[in-house]
Amino acid sequence: MKLANGLALNSHASGRHFLQIPGPSNVPDRILRAMDNATIDHRGPEFQELGRSVLSGMRKIFQTSGPVVIYPSSGTGAWEAALVNTLSPGDTVLMCETGQFATLWHKIASRLGLNVEFIPGDWRHGADATEIEARLRADSAHRFKAVCVVHNETSTGVTSRIPLVRQAMDRAGHPALLMVDTISGLASADYRHDEWGVDVSVSGSQKGLMLPPGISFNAISEKALAASKDAKMPRSYWDWSEMLGPNANGFFPYTPATTLLYGLHEALAMLFEEGLPQVFARHQRFAAATRAAANAWGLEILCANPEEYSPVLTTIMMPDGHNADALRKIAHERFNMSLGQGLGKVAGKVFRIGHLGDFNDLSLIGTLGGVEMSLAIAGVPFNAGGVQAAIRYLADSAVPLSSFSA
Repeated sequence: MKLANGLALNSHASGRHFLQIPGPSNVPDRILRAMDNATIDHRGPEFQELGRSVLSGMRKIFQTSGPVVIYPSSGTGAWEAALVNTLSPGDTVLMCETGQFATLWHKIASRLGLNVEFIPGDWRHGADATEIEARLRADSAHRFKAVCVVHNETSTGVTSRIPLVRQAMDRAGHPALLMVDTISGLASADYRHDEWGVDVSVSGSQKGLMLPPGISFNAISEKALAASKDAKMPRSYWDWSEMLGPNANGFFPYTPATTLLYGLHEALAMLFEEGLPQVFARHQRFAAATRAAANAWGLEILCANPEEYSPVLTTIMMPDGHNADALRKIAHERFNMSLGQGLGKVAGKVFRIGHLGDFNDLSLIGTLGGVEMSLAIAGVPFNAGGVQAAIRYLADSAVPLSSFSA
């Protein structure tokens, strides 16, 4: 490729690549080094110790005393596992259209032969607990066997308030299971499986857990386990009962993703060293600084309700007549930075800034600097000063040096 002045563009981009999509997130060196180990016997005592450790650690991450199942799969597999372990062919489920990933979960449920009632949404708000309550109250025959909600919608930057959904279900006195996708929320946004009354939580490795893609999770309530005993959906690979027996001793029924489990062990150590409350506060702080930048630029945030702003990512709308993918192309080619693209209904209309996982103040300022320069090069109408607004916010909200031990 040649530039306008005839000079060849070096194919090697110096410096780090800014991977600022909302997952897969950057994998820190500690985790990469932990994964750089030889494969061990997955039936031996060394692996047993590893298995017990990561299964116990994941219960702490989900904030549950119940079992957590780990699959060698993407989050899509864990979606399917949640459905096939608890439901029977022809069952009816209630889902909420909060964005692209809620739409994809709906698609899987339909392909599995479930009847899906999909509450329509505008992709700017989270799940409507009032509407869920109304649908459940009207369901005197208890047709609905499950309510499925995406916690943190990665396509929109909107976080549904799961406690409100649980409260709505309880007020309706409905026995449906509550299933929640927290694939991009877990270990970045506060999530409480037991306290919030979730029956099946679904997550994956490549977001707040800071791992490469490849393993996924189901956290399971006693009610969901009971439902699995009567469920009639065909299942083999995803069967909880096949997993839970070996898991009790730290093992798996088939060959596990050993290298990723090494990485998970290190990721859990990092998260617990920082402390989950501090992890959640850090993500909230970066999200607020990013919104400060967007507001200073005069660009609109897709999430319309401040109470539902995501701490994981911020989705920013482009002005009319300007294409988000053209902006992303400039950011990638000029500044070696990847921004998240718009998906589904908002394709080309928004770009997404991921600020999750292994991330600090300077990572965010570098990211926002790349965005501001890209906006200028793309000819997008905006007000300069977004980076400075973020710097002011970060400086004002910085943890005092006195809080660090000498």
